[in-house]
Amino acid sequence: MSELAGSRPGLHLCFSVFTPRTSIYDHGTIDSIMKYVLVIPDGAADEPQESLGGLTPFQAAKTPNMDAVAKAGVVGRANHVPDSMPSGSDVGTMSLFGYDPLKFHTGRAPLEAAAQGIELGADDWAIRCNLVTILDGVMKSFTAGQMPNDIGANLIQLLQKDQCGSENWKFYTGVSYRNLLLYRSRNGEAPFSSETQSTPPHDITDQNVAPYLPTGPGADQLLDLMQRSVSLFASDEANTARGRSAATQTWLWGIGKRPALTPFKERFGVHSAVITAVDLLRGIGRLLGWDVIEVEGATGYLDTDYAAKGRAGIETLKDHDFVVVHIEASDEASHEGEADAKIEALERIDADIVGPIHEYLKSQGDYRMLLSPDHPTFLRTKTHAHGYVPVAACGTGIAVDSASTYDDVTGAASSLVFEQGCDLMPWFLKS
Repeated sequence: MSELAGSRPGLHLCFSVFTPRTSIYDHGTIDSIMKYVLVIPDGAADEPQESLGGLTPFQAAKTPNMDAVAKAGVVGRANHVPDSMPSGSDVGTMSLFGYDPLKFHTGRAPLEAAAQGIELGADDWAIRCNLVTILDGVMKSFTAGQMPNDIGANLIQLLQKDQCGSENWKFYTGVSYRNLLLYRSRNGEAPFSSETQSTPPHDITDQNVAPYLPTGPGADQLLDLMQRSVSLFASDEANTARGRSAATQTWLWGIGKRPALTPFKERFGVHSAVITAVDLLRGIGRLLGWDVIEVEGATGYLDTDYAAKGRAGIETLKDHDFVVVHIEASDEASHEGEADAKIEALERIDADIVGPIHEYLKSQGDYRMLLSPDHPTFLRTKTHAHGYVPVAACGTGIAVDSASTYDDVTGAASSLVFEQGCDLMPWFLKS
């Protein structure tokens, strides 16, 4: 998504504090005038696809409800990921929620630790631990074939029993291939620093892994842990029985310390909740002081229960001012290079989430609704990318422009530009 010549400069309101058009809590009850909803189709922004006749997935998908948001308000574009940072949902969503990642981002793993209720000391480090399949030096699957929970949990137990050669290490079992590793500092000492680098495994699918191994202070310890996992995983019969889908080792990445985030309500004055199946989003939500709403059937994958998320969004609005609904499926489809699956995910988001929630909002009085991916994820490369994503907002006090569709091309043609994505949230809640 290219820069539009002559577009106006982005706003610069990353950390403004204001009183929104909602009443603040009075003895624990909500008397809200305005309701706010943000829907995040993760990684939905993309390039034109030859297989789709030169259309982007947004353009190819039938999304009448997203288009209705566009027709009722404005369409623009936002750049949520600074060029100097890796593109990912940790950076993109932090920016989307109004927090400048250049100031506040410390790594992905600490956010996921928060999701699990794991307290990090000031000098502790959290590291994301994927179970992966690497064959002949190539990353064949960053999920180990969507590792079953029970087999994955047993592999993590094997790693912990091994003790990694040091009592400083502690593994935490997550879901499927997604797990955490903590380095518990003693006497304030740790081998890592902000210079310790690692690459997300989903960014190197079908690539040789050698150039992407951890580097910087403490990298030798991370590499040792990864190597230890090879023999341990090869000894587990339940794992090896999965054949070419078996986990061959761990992949350690997303290292960081606990971030210091000002509570969202302190900044914006609204009582908030997030609906997501992804630990990363749960963690950011908890660090911001949001309620995290669990939805049965929400998987964080293509088979998620979209309708259940839509219903949960409506129910949560009854006692919250601001609700975020995040859907991972569109991003997962991109990582697998499946254009049809990405289109299906967008159409389900439109029909089961955007449509019902928008209708509910319109029936309740003053409201605002915002649509925005966190970053592009290209089907062509199967990886996250830098660049602008389309945004659409409608509701009380938002002017109506000439846009009639919500997609990448309409967003790129708009003069409403957020050069720093962290400016979007203050604009949405305040303007």
